[in-house]
Amino acid sequence: MFTPQVSTRFLFLTLLLMGSLLLPGIGISPAHAQAEGCTAAGWDPALVYHRGDIVAYNLHEWRAKRTSEGVVPGTHKPTWRDQGACSSEPPPPPPPGEFTPIDIFGVWHAGNHYADWALPRNTLPGEEFDIANRWIIDRGDGVPSVNLVVLSFLHPMQVLNMDKFDVMTGVPIGMTQEIVDYFKSAGIRVMMSIGGVTYTDAWDEALATDPAQLGFNAAAIAEHFDVGIEIDYERNTGANLVGLQAFIDAYRLVHPYDETGADHAARLTIDLAAGGRYLQELNRHATIHWLDNADPVLDYANAMVHRRSGSPGNWQEHVNGMPTYNPVIPPKAPNRFTGGLYLKGNLTNCRDFYASEQWLHADYVQTVAPAGAGTTNGMLGFMFWAAEFPSARKNYVGTVPPNTCEDGMGVASAIFDIPIPMPPLRED
Repeated sequence: MFTPQVSTRFLFLTLLLMGSLLLPGIGISPAHAQAEGCTAAGWDPALVYHRGDIVAYNLHEWRAKRTSEGVVPGTHKPTWRDQGACSSEPPPPPPPGEFTPIDIFGVWHAGNHYADWALPRNTLPGEEFDIANRWIIDRGDGVPSVNLVVLSFLHPMQVLNMDKFDVMTGVPIGMTQEIVDYFKSAGIRVMMSIGGVTYTDAWDEALATDPAQLGFNAAAIAEHFDVGIEIDYERNTGANLVGLQAFIDAYRLVHPYDETGADHAARLTIDLAAGGRYLQELNRHATIHWLDNADPVLDYANAMVHRRSGSPGNWQEHVNGMPTYNPVIPPKAPNRFTGGLYLKGNLTNCRDFYASEQWLHADYVQTVAPAGAGTTNGMLGFMFWAAEFPSARKNYVGTVPPNTCEDGMGVASAIFDIPIPMPPLRED
């Protein structure tokens, strides 16, 4: 049952918003909203505005961050972003603390056989896959709990050796079009991840054998399933960066970078460590060559879970870079990465939103300011490891009945107003 609670903090924000609408001296007449020199239509308190809408009010233009009605621009930062005074000048960067809504709220999906998808599944309503994963596509009110599912993992050598006339030979038997469509039919974006720590040696072998063909084959899989591809190559030192560059170049020949997000097969991402102290070579190379806002090659990176989950302390290392290292690791723009958290059926991240890490860290994720790269505040969002059973450890609690995650992930998607389907991602 989807029964979000009302926290003291959430109630305070609601009352604050209501109070701001009643403050004396705040005009709400649309007759005063159109500012001289503004090209956008004047703000109208009787209209419903949606994320991305632009209006004019009090000599400024404002961009809607989320759906609202009657919220005066300039009185509530979570609802409106000031685009600056009406002129030819570009809008200023947001001040410290500026709030940016979460764009990505996703889960890596390990299947029911420890992330190898070696078993066939039945996705029909009421059958085993649907029973185990219904919470993902329906938090209790018909709306999904997440807006991204990353099916984990493809074996790099299986991808490389696939029959060019049969794409299905490049993916595990349990990772079918029916699985992809189960999530996509609910408006959830789907990706497939190549690698994982178990397949690190297989990544090395594939990159040493024919990295370009690996990239072309991954692109063919993406096109066939209409999904994106994630690179999860966890070689801490001695990573084959030349081979990985060849893989990315080949993939991008088939699916060029698409900032609109409309081409699902063009979404190409990479996993990096929780902070800047592991996978340093890969982190440095990715930051410099693939994640630059001025010339992006990959869409974004995921800061993977640490042994104790993720935290702002880890993520700030990506924002700041690692300037004391030799060579240094430059800072990343906050809009170029997500933060990873753990998900198990017995964790508060799954069971109790108001005691969860996603609630605890929400302010940081939505307000962290750039520290040398990027202009807008806020990371892209959260990723969670993982749905169903990523581990064979005794007594591991998967995210399956009776331990499904509507009361954690489902409530979060409502409180955070997660956009479904996923919108185009910020480019600045």
